[in-house]
Amino acid sequence: MKNIALNILLMAALLIGACKKDPLDLMPDGRITIDQVFKDEMMASEYVNSIYSNMQHYGTAYDYWTMLAGYSDEAHDNDYPQDMGRAPARWYAGELRPNWNPMDIPGTVGRNDPASNGYYYRNAWKAIRLANVFLANIDQTVYANPNTKLRLIAEAKTLRAFFYLELIKMYGGMPVVDKPFTEEFKFEDLPRQSFKECVDFIKQDCDEAIAEAAFPWRIVTEPERGRFTKAVAHSVRSQALLFSASPLWNPEGDESRWAMAADYSKQSLEALTGAGYQLYPQYEAYFFGRSDLSPNPGDKETIYEIKTFNGTPDFSHLMFRMHAIPTLGGDKAGCSPSQELVDAYDMDNGEIPILGYQDEDHLQPIINAASGYDEAHPYVNRDPRFYATVWYNDAYYGEINGQPYRIQSYVGGADGISNLMQRTHNGYYLRKFRDPKQLDPYTGTALFKKYRLGEIYLNYAEAANEAYGPTVEVYDAVNTVRARVNMPPLPAGLTKEQMRERIHRERRVELSFEEHRIWDVRRWKIIGQTDKLTTGVEWTKTGEGQFTGKRIVVGRRKTATDNYLIIPIPLSELTLMPQWQQNPGW
Repeated sequence: MKNIALNILLMAALLIGACKKDPLDLMPDGRITIDQVFKDEMMASEYVNSIYSNMQHYGTAYDYWTMLAGYSDEAHDNDYPQDMGRAPARWYAGELRPNWNPMDIPGTVGRNDPASNGYYYRNAWKAIRLANVFLANIDQTVYANPNTKLRLIAEAKTLRAFFYLELIKMYGGMPVVDKPFTEEFKFEDLPRQSFKECVDFIKQDCDEAIAEAAFPWRIVTEPERGRFTKAVAHSVRSQALLFSASPLWNPEGDESRWAMAADYSKQSLEALTGAGYQLYPQYEAYFFGRSDLSPNPGDKETIYEIKTFNGTPDFSHLMFRMHAIPTLGGDKAGCSPSQELVDAYDMDNGEIPILGYQDEDHLQPIINAASGYDEAHPYVNRDPRFYATVWYNDAYYGEINGQPYRIQSYVGGADGISNLMQRTHNGYYLRKFRDPKQLDPYTGTALFKKYRLGEIYLNYAEAANEAYGPTVEVYDAVNTVRARVNMPPLPAGLTKEQMRERIHRERRVELSFEEHRIWDVRRWKIIGQTDKLTTGVEWTKTGEGQFTGKRIVVGRRKTATDNYLIIPIPLSELTLMPQWQQNPGW
């Protein structure tokens, strides 16, 4: 995207509160007015471009260069317990509060004091305000190519919908604002609206964007990488409707919401596949790079991935350094996949290996004898996505300096388990997103994938099962995702409840470390079951290639209570809104 002086002017203006007179209406020195912006085709287009600068960085860009996975049960963040001042350790200690939210502090800040709290909250509102100003004024702009104008209108509506969805996922219902504030508007009188009302607005924006013929399905040139498309509008709508139907946001159990989510996700699947989107054939390799941009790309699955942002290293660089294997160097071990995630992967015969736990500490697994699982050799014959996601003890890494190398996470090994932040605490390292051939932080090309077709299949399967039961279409959606890695189809004859459990499991493994689990356990209202602790395996070497292991508790957390379902609104923002009530439990 272009980066001209007007962007600086626009963003500086947005730093002034929305309740004050818009400084773009007339700058103090008379240089430019909002009317002048929208009488110029280039400046009007740049106005849309400036919205993107408010986007979260996702991936591994949370304080301090960590991932959201560590805030859920899919990972343990190895900053804890060595550095109790870091955000993950404070989260585990139950220190979330209205004036400190580690999920709302960017890794670029590198600090966790209240002054940086609410960073993304404020940026989302800036983006919504920018979109409203653009949509209110674009009619007066004359474009040489009218389709460019139509595309930008659809793009702005999708951006507004996107930022609303990101806000309400974390904080719950917000005011629905579709026009710029006037000078006379009483900002303090703005009421909060329900989650459903927000989703209805998101859906309306996405519907209108999807209907626009000038809105492209794909980005096909490098200068436009990072711009939204019609496919993004489908993804935002699918996710928003799924969340709105889920127990947290649908306490009355209104089944019509599930039906709506199913029907629209089905429409999106048909439209996306009709436009050439399809699952990438190799699950592991899919996460090693970035999408190629062309009308007929090799990567037909990616819908949107996060561009590298100014002043920070690439996603692949950060993954190498901040979620590192000690043998290869790096700053810290970062997020290690939890034993709970490892236990969630099926056997390659399609059987579930671990049915649950006999104890609250998850140290005594309930083993499915029919699965073929062996607790002494737990990593044999598992779902291929396990091997694409997790480095485990004695896993073959590849060649390092011309020599074959196996992961040594056993006690005393080169990558051995310990309480140092540079080492795994649970016996595992993260493999996903990292090509074993990448032996330094500078040669990777991966970008974090925010939306992809695999999610849409699972969104549809979940909503359709809740609305209509385990129909053939539900089976087909889940089995399509499983077939990509040559996993057997789900067993026939599942009940609705059994299919629900299998879909939850499928989302957990297919979408691991992609910022879904932390929201899934909330919308399903199961954090009381999932977020009390995570475990691992401590392996001891007994001979060449021989090990014995025992399950261990790695970290207990004070994050499993109901007030953690919805994150508190930043205190500094709440004080400006006297009519608002803080979220439950805060």
